[in-house]
Amino acid sequence: MAERSVEILLVEDNKRDADLTLRALKKKKLSNKVVWVKDGEEALEYLFAKGRYADRSITDKPKVVLLDLKMPKVDGLEVLKEIRNNSVTEKLPVVIMTSSKEEQDIVQSYEYGVNSYIVKPVDFKKFMESVADVGFYWLLLNQPTND
Repeated sequence: MAERSVEILLVEDNKRDADLTLRALKKKKLSNKVVWVKDGEEALEYLFAKGRYADRSITDKPKVVLLDLKMPKVDGLEVLKEIRNNSVTEKLPVVIMTSSKEEQDIVQSYEYGVNSYIVKPVDFKKFMESVADVGFYWLLLNQPTND
């Protein structure tokens, strides 16, 4: 199987959280192939090769999507729903990383097929550790399907 050009699609509207996530991944040498998109609309354009990403192939999927929930334009739950409703992306691993501890968000995320739901720690060091752990697991330990 050919090596994929993008390993992580980071969907995060908060610049500070995105910078911290990229920093944590870089610290663990997992940041080489990360694409950061700033809202759900851009994430859908990227994943489905539309709009500003029309020149890429829809079959060139990331190994994992790190998805925030509360975003402008299109929220994370809608992005997750679209991912699961498309035969090309339906098996794509999606990890929600959010500050929301709301039971409704957690339940709905799992109903829509999220692989993991992580509440972002407020503590800087714990945030860095959790991002590094997530990246390590999904990029190095997890065995994905070949489709």
